[in-house]
Amino acid sequence: MSPESDDIPNERAQQLLRILVEQYIRDGQPVGSRTLSREFGMNLSSATIRNVMADLEEMGFVSSPHTSAGRMPTNKGYRFFVDTLLKIRPLETSAVQVIQQGLIPQTDDPKALVSAASRMLSSITQLAGVVTLPRQTHTELSQMEFLSLSDNRVLAVLVTNGREIQNRVVQLDRQYSSEELRRAANYLNDQFAGRDINEVRAQLLQELQQTREHLNQGMIDAVRLAQQVVAPEASDGRMEYVIAGETNLMGFAELSNVEKLRRLFEAFNQQRDILHLLDQSLGADGVQIFIGQESGYTILDDCSIVTAPYMLDKEAVGVLAVIGPTRMAYERVIPIVDLTARLLGAALNGKG
Repeated sequence: MSPESDDIPNERAQQLLRILVEQYIRDGQPVGSRTLSREFGMNLSSATIRNVMADLEEMGFVSSPHTSAGRMPTNKGYRFFVDTLLKIRPLETSAVQVIQQGLIPQTDDPKALVSAASRMLSSITQLAGVVTLPRQTHTELSQMEFLSLSDNRVLAVLVTNGREIQNRVVQLDRQYSSEELRRAANYLNDQFAGRDINEVRAQLLQELQQTREHLNQGMIDAVRLAQQVVAPEASDGRMEYVIAGETNLMGFAELSNVEKLRRLFEAFNQQRDILHLLDQSLGADGVQIFIGQESGYTILDDCSIVTAPYMLDKEAVGVLAVIGPTRMAYERVIPIVDLTARLLGAALNGKG
């Protein structure tokens, strides 16, 4: 995502680009040469600044709207600014204290802590705050029960970690009686209750491959049924998120188009695309920034997303993010996201 080496502005152009981006982030208005000259702090003629701006525009770092003589940064300009020119300042003490206080666990419910983190991100940044619920690092099978449905289908009730209940409908190749399903559940609970779900998957596969001759048909049917119930595709990809502050985005002119807002809020509600984007950040080392089209989703072309994973028992289990316009205050949002991710992980690790 970095510019090619022969497409990097010289030092003076970089300074002017930094001033232009910072000014545009503050005001949301195209920046003219007079403003740049005043902010630059050194005597530069308007002609020199116009030449530099023309060069930056040719390289794709700025654009010039038809309605103004000023210029505004492109997504490429924002990317160069974030990667090369941005100076991250320490967060003010008051913001750090707000985050610390907001992430003191009040209950044993991780969702309550995640919701608090989402609201806090939104409140401090005045943008949209998103936090995914923590994935289970260890899932222990407690119990399986089966209920016969019509059309060769079975409702499987899966209890994990002693209290978490998941219901799954499984399509089978024949109709099974209630007695067959009861025997299957008894056999599986006797064999696998109390074991890690990944271990159960491996053991089921091994039983079918190696000990088929020692299993009667009822046991074989039970193992096949259980394989479908605990298949990775049945349980993975269940990441959910909590979002707060979506309406903050209505205050930005570039996002205030009614149709654009409708589609953006629809994407927030459907969750799928945004979850896929956040999922990419789960294995990231610290903060990641997606600017405009870098997200890969057209609906987010006018947005930037700053993400960071949070850890539980030294394993990344979730992601938090701030979503806003591309002209967000990166120098402030980045340390807020970074600190909140670390404090949320610490709070979850210290809980209970």
